Amino acid sequence: MAATGAASQQPFAPVLAALSTMQGNVERAQKIQAHTYLEKFQKSPEAWTTTHAILQSSSSSPEAKLFAATTLKGKITHDLDQLPRASLAPLRDSLLALLTTFRDGPRPVRTQLCVCLANLAIQMTEWKDVLQLVGSTLGSDAGDCILEFLRVLPEEVTEGRKINLTEEELNDRTKELLEENAAQVLRLLTQYSQSSASAADNPYLLECITSWLREIPAAEVIKSPIFDTVIAALSSERAFEAAIDCICTIFKETRDVDESIGVIQKLYPRIVALKPKIASAAEAEDLETYKGITRLFAEAGEAWVVLIARMPTEFRSLVAAVLECCARDWDRDSISLTFNFWYELKQYITLEKYIQARMQFADMFSELVDIMVKHLAFPTSSTNGTDPFEGDREQEEKFREFRHAMGDVLKDCCAVIGVTECLGKAFVLIQQWVSTYGSQATSTDVPHWQELEAPLFSMRAMGRMVSPEESIVLPQVIPLIVQIPNQERIRFQAIMALGRYTEWTAQHPEFLQPQLNYIISGFQHDSEEVLRAAALAFRFFGADCRKLLMDNATQLHAFYESVLDSLPPASQEELTEGVAAVLSVQPPDKIYDMFKLYCDPLISRLMSLANNAQDEKGKLALADYLQLLTIFVQWIQPYVSPSEENPAVKYCQEIFPVLSTIADNFTSFPAILERVCRCWRHMVISYRTAMSPLLPSLARQLASGFESSRQGCFLWATDSILREFSEGAEFVDQATSTAIYQFFEQQALSFLRILNDLPPEDLPDVIEDFFRLLIDALIYYPYQVIPSTVSSPIFSAALTALTLEQDAPLTATLHYLRDFLSYGTLNPSNSAFESENRQTSTNPPEIQAAVKQLVSSQGEVLVQRILTGMMFSFPRDCFPDASGVLLVLFELLPQEVAVWVRRTIEMLPAGTLKPGEADRLMNGISDKVQKGEIRKVRTLLQDLTFGLALDFTNSYRRRNVAPREGLGRLEASRFRFSG
Repeated sequence: MAATGAASQQPFAPVLAALSTMQGNVERAQKIQAHTYLEKFQKSPEAWTTTHAILQSSSSSPEAKLFAATTLKGKITHDLDQLPRASLAPLRDSLLALLTTFRDGPRPVRTQLCVCLANLAIQMTEWKDVLQLVGSTLGSDAGDCILEFLRVLPEEVTEGRKINLTEEELNDRTKELLEENAAQVLRLLTQYSQSSASAADNPYLLECITSWLREIPAAEVIKSPIFDTVIAALSSERAFEAAIDCICTIFKETRDVDESIGVIQKLYPRIVALKPKIASAAEAEDLETYKGITRLFAEAGEAWVVLIARMPTEFRSLVAAVLECCARDWDRDSISLTFNFWYELKQYITLEKYIQARMQFADMFSELVDIMVKHLAFPTSSTNGTDPFEGDREQEEKFREFRHAMGDVLKDCCAVIGVTECLGKAFVLIQQWVSTYGSQATSTDVPHWQELEAPLFSMRAMGRMVSPEESIVLPQVIPLIVQIPNQERIRFQAIMALGRYTEWTAQHPEFLQPQLNYIISGFQHDSEEVLRAAALAFRFFGADCRKLLMDNATQLHAFYESVLDSLPPASQEELTEGVAAVLSVQPPDKIYDMFKLYCDPLISRLMSLANNAQDEKGKLALADYLQLLTIFVQWIQPYVSPSEENPAVKYCQEIFPVLSTIADNFTSFPAILERVCRCWRHMVISYRTAMSPLLPSLARQLASGFESSRQGCFLWATDSILREFSEGAEFVDQATSTAIYQFFEQQALSFLRILNDLPPEDLPDVIEDFFRLLIDALIYYPYQVIPSTVSSPIFSAALTALTLEQDAPLTATLHYLRDFLSYGTLNPSNSAFESENRQTSTNPPEIQAAVKQLVSSQGEVLVQRILTGMMFSFPRDCFPDASGVLLVLFELLPQEVAVWVRRTIEMLPAGTLKPGEADRLMNGISDKVQKGEIRKVRTLLQDLTFGLALDFTNSYRRRNVAPREGLGRLEASRFRFSG
């Protein structure tokens, strides 16, 4: 970060050097060092004078000045109390002087200085003549600068929650700065707009109007001459976008149509009169203008959609304008702006209350179907190649997403005019293509394939809306689809469309076989896209038509074996789901044989892959095939009397040694272990207490696997056993339940030993899985866990886990702490379901005492970890749970926790707190605690943690660099366990 030349002699040279490093082509370590330096600088008191010096220096670069202005904005917003109150007036004057210097630009610097001045105006409550002083100081020649200040002022006041003012002070200041000045601002803007032609189409003027529409009633703007200026600006190239923003903001201000009906009646004719601009922009192929006009009509429709539903005749012209925008969109770049309008309109007119509007707009929704299907078509390749995007994969992906959004509009059309008419339109287009080009199609050349693919996609998109009882269109179109040529894109779309109508096929079995043959033949296609489509479609056919296919289970096996190894992993899973669904409806006496038929070959593959898996690719392949085995376990769940042997469990017993051997041999490859544990977990979930014969072996394998591999997936599988075989569960005896708890304690001890050996940063996933297991242990075995010998070290482990910075393990740990601490109260967090045999949720006094005793011994460290986490390291999503832990602590031991909070704050490095900040935080708590108003303490803490304390930690976090340098006694100690 060395500076050169004259800059090296300046007091702010280190700042410029750091900025140069950040912008230069240097090593990452240097950039990190520069970033840390700049972050410290921005939070230091010296930044006040240094930023002014940079802004006033003629030798500073534009980038340095922008950084200085941005830093100054942050200082005024967050650190104004670093200055004595008497310094605010000089600060205001210096900002006005800087604005005068930068009134002609650069605009980014000027904008930041305007924000600085606006934020100062909000907090400097003694400054009463804000607009007058700014206007007189900057002068009449600084029109753009004054307009920019006027624009940012309402925005900053609206965001005033980030400023250190009370709610009452902010409300009063809002009234002074905005409400009392609204009429004056409107007059000033009107006068400016009439001052010259260049002023009338100044985009800064329109942006200013838009900003003040939060304060100036839309009715006042509409009847003012300034609205004519806004409309006229639509014909100005430089002001067009700002004018569109302004008008659309007016629409938003009139969303309450009953309150704004008078304004809308005056505004509506002016908006409809703009309709000719649609055609003119389309004919000129002026994309930006067309997009803006489309947005204007679409947002008008969204704002007034209730009136459109109530008064369809009067507002038909507006709907027609939106429809025209859709129809004329030659580049398909603007039509998406209308999608939300069509959805909102559909939501209203499909209500019985607005049946007249539905009838009135039926023809428009019918035309909308035609427009959408036309836009669905792939573009034609300019080189007559097969790739319409000519290698531009990003553009192709964008088009795919766009098509799916259009598919949602087609669903809206189905809801309004009915699926039969919508499907009929697609059917007609398919018929037309077949009659026109069908005879010309070959396996290698399909003329005008886009005209066939688009209606096929539309059928796929509308599939969800079609009832299984539909009997008019689908019986005609399905036989056509199964004759679609073999061209890649249309074969893909045809198969995907058939996959959408499997529920219909289940009720029309006469159409099943031709579709199934068409899909199965798709597995022989050269295209991977078609293969993936066939696998996905087969999954749906297997799931929805499984009863129709149950007699074909044996024949399907030959097909399954022939194609399985040629598919990518995701398609293997989809194909397996399809056949597993068919097996799931087999009678119980056939289940074991079907498991053998389908899964024995999988087991052979697994053993072969395990013996030959030397590299990562081979190991991942093994993991993929393990997942296929799990799919069979998930789907095939025969109902068997508890007194009879479950055939699925019988097969699980046979394959268990193979899975155990794989787990033992791949302890260092997490993907394989996760798949094995997933399979075991689903065995327990699928067959529940019928898994009892396997339970001892499974528990031993999970315990030894976790101890040797240190992977959290073994805890994840343990959790399923804990849930299914908990105390009081049906068909579970006391001895089994007790053994399961002992198994849990064994896993907990293993976890504690692992955490003793490794830092928590190396174990985030294990920590997450362990504390999720703990949450269930507290639900199913609370009176065994809490007084146990492992309870205290587990609590200590949770304190160590709170030093992490990842969301998932922190959330799991905080949830465990909240649940555990709740057992110190009369009403603990517990399972909402209570079986007849399960103990009631009354919390015994000895359990409450055990929790309070543990909190008394380790609670202060917990408070330290929670507060330092909120100040430095916790992700934002963890704040509610962290503050929830504080709430429960105050409910348990209010006096002690108040002391711990104060001690923690006192341990922060000297000079990092604002004057009186800690006192303000604690006074409210201490007052309620001393009065014994525990309920009010809880209410206060809710406000405090989401208000005062959250502001406190946010403010502290902003002013002090995140790495905990020099925290001394607040640093977490290493977890130790000798058990």
